[in-house]
Amino acid sequence: MNEYIMTIDEGTTSARAIIFDHSGDMVSIAQKEFTQFYPKPGWLEQDPIEIWTTTMEVIGKCMAQSGLSPKQIKAIGITNQRETVVVWNKHTGIPVYRDIVWGDRRTAGYCDQLKAEGKEPMIKEKTGLIADAYFSGTKIKWILDNVEGARAAAEAGDLYFSNIDGWILWNLTGREAHMTDYSNASRTLLFNIHTLDWDDELLELMNIPKSMCPEAKESSGHFAYTNVPELFEGEKIPVEGIIGDQMSATFGQCCFERGQAKITWGTAGTLTMNTGDEAIVSENGLLTTIGWGVNGKVQYLLEGTVYNAGSSVQWLRDEMRFLEASSDSEFFAAKSTLPLGTVYVVPSFSGLGAPYWDSYARGTIFGMSRGAAKNDIIRATLDSIGYQTRDILDAVAQDMNEKIELLRVDGGAANNNIITQFASDILGINVERPSNVETTAAGAAYLAGLSVGYWKDEADILANRKVDKVFSPEMPADQRKRLYDGWRNCIKALMVWSEGEKEFTK
Repeated sequence: MNEYIMTIDEGTTSARAIIFDHSGDMVSIAQKEFTQFYPKPGWLEQDPIEIWTTTMEVIGKCMAQSGLSPKQIKAIGITNQRETVVVWNKHTGIPVYRDIVWGDRRTAGYCDQLKAEGKEPMIKEKTGLIADAYFSGTKIKWILDNVEGARAAAEAGDLYFSNIDGWILWNLTGREAHMTDYSNASRTLLFNIHTLDWDDELLELMNIPKSMCPEAKESSGHFAYTNVPELFEGEKIPVEGIIGDQMSATFGQCCFERGQAKITWGTAGTLTMNTGDEAIVSENGLLTTIGWGVNGKVQYLLEGTVYNAGSSVQWLRDEMRFLEASSDSEFFAAKSTLPLGTVYVVPSFSGLGAPYWDSYARGTIFGMSRGAAKNDIIRATLDSIGYQTRDILDAVAQDMNEKIELLRVDGGAANNNIITQFASDILGINVERPSNVETTAAGAAYLAGLSVGYWKDEADILANRKVDKVFSPEMPADQRKRLYDGWRNCIKALMVWSEGEKEFTK
């Protein structure tokens, strides 16, 4: 009887279940979007209950489509949108509030306070992160401070928190396993990435009881068994891998060696570089984070994230009504008539991420004239993904003190040839797209499969990797410089505006 690995992939906008075979190919996939809530400008929430019921639905659909028996699922891996946090009552299973999503900026003022109090150097030393609203810790504090009865319940030991991975695991195991992995723990502002423990000083700083914390474990290894009668015909399947989505994509892209880098163009755009067993401290606005823990060894990453990559194309589709489907963007961008660099779109709808870290910046269009039309805005929005990638890659190269010669790309936007070619042009290096851009889901499957011997080792996984296309730079160096200088000028202008906005919102 053939055996397979299932990944539960909890994205920012949808839940998916995917079944992989030993070749790393997808046998079956099911996906369903869930609701996004925007209660106030800069706020973004989701319903944890809806996420869980959507997850159950896609698991059932994926299994039905595959025609497999639950006994053929050897193990499950979970990967998830990081920093999005749920706080729930461990007795009733009811969340005390909607989950607060990674892109939510409501705690920016508190982060400014931490910086003013001189706390950021300590935070960075322990966690590799900066004091920013992006991360889970300040969101947990906000819930405890603002939801009636939440702090009292937390101090009584009645509440748990976790990123989405732990919420799914807890429900998937019949409300038994309150666990996470090192990669997700490292995104909370509460976890010491050197000692691999929840940090008492950080928990005290944010007034979060330690009893709320999930048990943190290696990314590949046994977590618990499923225990939901309506799923898998009551079979108890081992959960053997958990990892944050960007780390999972790094593993799925087989960036196993120091110096190998990838960028995932999903809702956000996240570039990671493997720095081996060394946690390199960035001097250029990047984050130091745990990639994964396997067989007693921890791999670290340098990371830079832009908040809006694929979501900027969704903006063209949903808010601007320029597109019927996101995939149409390539067709219309190709019809743009203005020269590159005439119009710039800076899609900082949730602020600027790495390497600028400006919570108050907002989406902006520069260079508009009466001659600028819909297709020009679409093209400029696609190009913004390449410019933002350049921002991060330049910072990585400075921190590593070496030039990156090849960048691996994945995520939905990597299928767009205009985006991928322009990235190669503006970076001036080769950009490699794998045949299967679903590397996030594959990474979690590989980690789960390694734990149960489905794949023997990294070499066994590497044998599965297939390259679809390598994009090489076609743009002259002087044009590359002119276009990127124009982008940096837009960023400078936007940050001047955001300074005024910061004062206005005080």
